[in-house]
Amino acid sequence: MQRLTEIALEKAVAGIFTRPEVACWVGGRADRQFGLLKRAMKSGEVVRIHRGLYCLATKYLRQKVDTLVLAQRIYGPSYISLETALSYHGWIPEAVYTITSTSLDRSREFDTPLGHFSFTRVPQVTFYMEVTRVEKDGSFLLASPLKALADYVHVHKLDWASARPVVEGLRVDESLLASVEAEMFGRLLANYSSLRVRRFLEGLRKDLKR
Repeated sequence: MQRLTEIALEKAVAGIFTRPEVACWVGGRADRQFGLLKRAMKSGEVVRIHRGLYCLATKYLRQKVDTLVLAQRIYGPSYISLETALSYHGWIPEAVYTITSTSLDRSREFDTPLGHFSFTRVPQVTFYMEVTRVEKDGSFLLASPLKALADYVHVHKLDWASARPVVEGLRVDESLLASVEAEMFGRLLANYSSLRVRRFLEGLRKDLKR
C-alpha cells in the first residue's frame, strides 16, 4: 500500500481529499507531494475526481464514496436539488443518474470516474433557505422537496401553474404534496424573483388550498 493511501485512510473524511490536504498531511516540497499522489493513482489506490480533488479506491473504504457528499466537494457553494433531491426524498420514482445541484456561482458540469455532476445557478434572495444539512459519512446540503420543485421549474423553464404537471409529469404522489406546510410557500415566494417560479408556487398553493 502506498504511503499516501495509508495517510488518507486515517485522515480523509468519507475517503475524499484535496491537494491542499495532502500538502498538510505530508509536508515537504510540492514535487514530493505530487509524486506521492502520482504513485497512489498509478497503483489504483487513489482516484482523481477532477483537478485538485481525489478519493480513495472503493476497496479501501468500508462503503462506497457517497456521491451526494462528493458533489459538495466538487463545486460550491451548492446544495443538492432538482431531480436528485426529489429522488432522495422519495417524491419521484425514477432512478437519477446525474447528481443535480443548485449553485450560487455560474453553472457547470463535471464528468468524473464516479459519475456525472450538474450544477445550475438559480438566483435567490437567500441561497440556503429551506436547505438542511444531512450528516452521513461526511455531509451534504439538501433542498426541501418544495424548493427542489421550484429550482426544477426555474432550470427547465417550465410554465407550470398548478399541481397537475407535478402529479402527471413527475408522478409525485398527491399525498406528498399535501404534506407541504403552508408557511413554506410564503418563504419561497419571497425568495425567488423568477416569474415562472412564483407563478408555479402560487398555482400549487391554490390547488393545495394553502
